[in-house]
Amino acid sequence: MAFFRPTNFSGLQTLGKYHMFWPVPRRQQLFAVIFHLPNREHVKCFPFTTTSQSAIPVDPKATRLLSTKTRSEGRDGEEREGRARGDHSSPHPFSLFSAGAAKRRSKNQEELLMRSKKNGIWPPEKPLSVAEWEELRGEFKGISKFEDVMLEQMIKCNSSIDVAKSLLSMVAMRKGDISYNLLVKYLALCVRQEQMAEVYDVYDIMKVRFKTLETGAYSLLIKGLSGSDRWREALSLLEEIKKVMTPSKGNYGDCIKGALHNQEINMACELYYEMLAKDLIPNLGTLQVFFDTGKCVKDDQLKSELLGILLYLRENQLYPGEALMQSIKLWFESIPGEKWEGHVTTIKNSGKCPICNQNLEAIHLSQEEYNVLKQKIIKDVIQGTDTFRKTTPQEFEEFQNFVENHPPYDIVIDGLNVANVSNKRNQSQTLLDVVFHLAQQNLRLLVLGRKHMLTGSHSWKRHIVAAMQKKADVFFAENVSEDDPFLLYATLHSGSHCKFLTRDLLRDHKACLPDNLTRHLFFKWQRGHQMVLSHYWPGKRITFQPILTYDTVVQTTGDTWHIPYDEQLVERYSYEVPTKWLCLQRK
Repeated sequence: MAFFRPTNFSGLQTLGKYHMFWPVPRRQQLFAVIFHLPNREHVKCFPFTTTSQSAIPVDPKATRLLSTKTRSEGRDGEEREGRARGDHSSPHPFSLFSAGAAKRRSKNQEELLMRSKKNGIWPPEKPLSVAEWEELRGEFKGISKFEDVMLEQMIKCNSSIDVAKSLLSMVAMRKGDISYNLLVKYLALCVRQEQMAEVYDVYDIMKVRFKTLETGAYSLLIKGLSGSDRWREALSLLEEIKKVMTPSKGNYGDCIKGALHNQEINMACELYYEMLAKDLIPNLGTLQVFFDTGKCVKDDQLKSELLGILLYLRENQLYPGEALMQSIKLWFESIPGEKWEGHVTTIKNSGKCPICNQNLEAIHLSQEEYNVLKQKIIKDVIQGTDTFRKTTPQEFEEFQNFVENHPPYDIVIDGLNVANVSNKRNQSQTLLDVVFHLAQQNLRLLVLGRKHMLTGSHSWKRHIVAAMQKKADVFFAENVSEDDPFLLYATLHSGSHCKFLTRDLLRDHKACLPDNLTRHLFFKWQRGHQMVLSHYWPGKRITFQPILTYDTVVQTTGDTWHIPYDEQLVERYSYEVPTKWLCLQRK
């Protein structure tokens, strides 16, 4: 699409039978669109302005229209021509929103209308003319912002770009304006389909029309541009986001991919460490591109960075997906001068790898590690955080005295967490069932409850709570108090044999620990001591997720690597660990 204005202004440059508008000082810049319909119907030029409450318009004095050119070939031919000559400017900013121009409602249009009325608004499969769109819009008078809803449906259905253009053609004809929001939605469709020429066009329009954009548009442009020859412009957009907020891990990931695809490895590493410093966890796809880039490359620095990524996965208990695992495997096997061989396997309860016969790291902490961790958790998690925002020093002191005046416990139970595992049973009865099941094993139990459990409500029947108190010690905290500090303190105070029962991952508390080593010890202790109720069938069966004897994190001996990973299409609860491993062995 080229932008034109009628010929009664100064500053025009003749171009064929049309006239290209160049900016006139002190005059508000308006965009105009010329449509070329497939049936050669001519539509007059009209002003086209983009508007938005969230985007800031450029000062008209500083606005400069992009140079444009007419189209002598079809869009595909022109795009090929541009790429062949290395020209990545925008020869056709926001190219035509053109539509087919059937005069009567077609059979396809009838089918579309019937399907839309049955299933809600539905995008057409082929472009419609302006008249056809207006007719369809009239059938859905009850839908406010018809164009926005329709374009959103096009994104969901991944509709043809030409269909979207035909809709915008109708909007421009009716309003003389295409809103900022519609531009962004159209951009989302273009980015999804990797229609780079269209992405360039929208970006160039927005650069001219707006000083700044909202973060959604920036993110779309970063994603689109980072995979193109104009990838460095994505870095500039990332800097714009930084001025107002922390970019997302997706923003960083897209820029990292752009840098790696263009062999700018140092820049990619800088972006990677920058996002880690902002406590952003990279997407697995971002990490995969690092390993794909390193295949068959003899570069000691890059090798060191990739091994560092594996250690990052270890320290943060992150599990690769199957795609990343395969990239890691292929990278190891491609390292020049080293003979690595990788196999996927399942580790048995013994903790020994059946491929290399290597024993995996034990899950249990040494007494020295346990004592260090206990002191750190009490100091940095229980005493050094906002524990007392949801409890009081008096209540926590009361709890400490309660624990110290009882013999060590074998299991500490998060009462509310366990009570809510099933909606098929009364909460108090669910918790009682679990307590009874564990008490039959002659275990000393502590249940952490809340005072509302004593009110005799429908969910918490007094006689059931009383029966539970005969099988376990129960501490009833205030209703607003947080369970986790109580849970951690009681478990650690009881000794290294004590387990705790909850589905809570305790990630917020891990983040309070001061260093990677302590966080790793916390994860290791958690995996070796946390019980999770995996199956509860009222009156029939209660089972717990088994606690493994070996640690399920990335680990190495130097000549071997063992990497747990998630299988594709295999769902895993957040409290579960993967069962599949990649074994890498240097021959």
